[in-house]
Amino acid sequence: MKMTQFKGLTAVLTGAGSGFGLEVARIAARHGMNLAIVDVQQDALDKAQAELIQLGAQVLAQKVDVSNAEQMAAFANAVKARFGAPHFVFNNAGVGAGGLVWENSVADWEWVLGVNLWGVIHGVRLFTPMMLDAAAKDPNYQGRLVNTASMAGLLTPPNMGIYNVSKHAVVALSETLYQDLKLVTDQVSASVLCPYFVPTGISQSHRNQPTALATQKPTKSQLIGQAMSDKAVGSGKVSAADVAQLVFDALAQDHFYIFSHPKALGTVQTRMEDILQIQNPTDPFVHKPEIGEGLRQALRAKG
Repeated sequence: MKMTQFKGLTAVLTGAGSGFGLEVARIAARHGMNLAIVDVQQDALDKAQAELIQLGAQVLAQKVDVSNAEQMAAFANAVKARFGAPHFVFNNAGVGAGGLVWENSVADWEWVLGVNLWGVIHGVRLFTPMMLDAAAKDPNYQGRLVNTASMAGLLTPPNMGIYNVSKHAVVALSETLYQDLKLVTDQVSASVLCPYFVPTGISQSHRNQPTALATQKPTKSQLIGQAMSDKAVGSGKVSAADVAQLVFDALAQDHFYIFSHPKALGTVQTRMEDILQIQNPTDPFVHKPEIGEGLRQALRAKG
């Protein structure tokens, strides 16, 4: 199912105040789509709304915590009342977090899984029925859900386990959603976006942490993970705008997997081969041993 005509259609985008979400919204606005956008950061949301209206789009903007079932349900009802069933749902809101997996607190887990996984779950469970209902009533209706995961949803890099867990779950959810939809309709489908290191605001996710986390002293491994993430994300050569265009290219080509860095799939292949050959996981730093050695030394250093 290829989607190539967007004028007059409706797009729902979470995490639309910055990064991938905002860039996808900009392209959607230029295509003449109606936009329903949410973000947890009010100033970023207001700025995005003003820009998208300036581009000529009809915009519904709400401050929403995507991990909150009641807030997401209210948003979904508002979308239906304003625009009807959406044609494109971009479950994109996400936060980053690192550190040795046993050092993450319950609050860390609840925050990261709440946004990265439950945010996607809410988007899927609330909007898919609307889209299927629209498809049943209109043979010309087409819809697509695009869930933002990460290459970390296909790999297991160390010192960022809590993030890996959330993104692996999003990949599994998206693949299952794709197969489930195939059972019941030819008019609604799904895709999963797996970006690698792209300069967005995700490495600074702590700016939107709940109060309980904001006052929690980070562990040594978390500080090291934050520094590594800042460096890797900041040095990315593929922009958020590039990735947003890849999303629309995927819609036009009916692609399920959307990758910002296809060359990184070599490491995914290595992981799959380890599983198939029933052998221990390959050192993730085998091609860049100096990075692995630096991380080991930093984590083992006293103080």
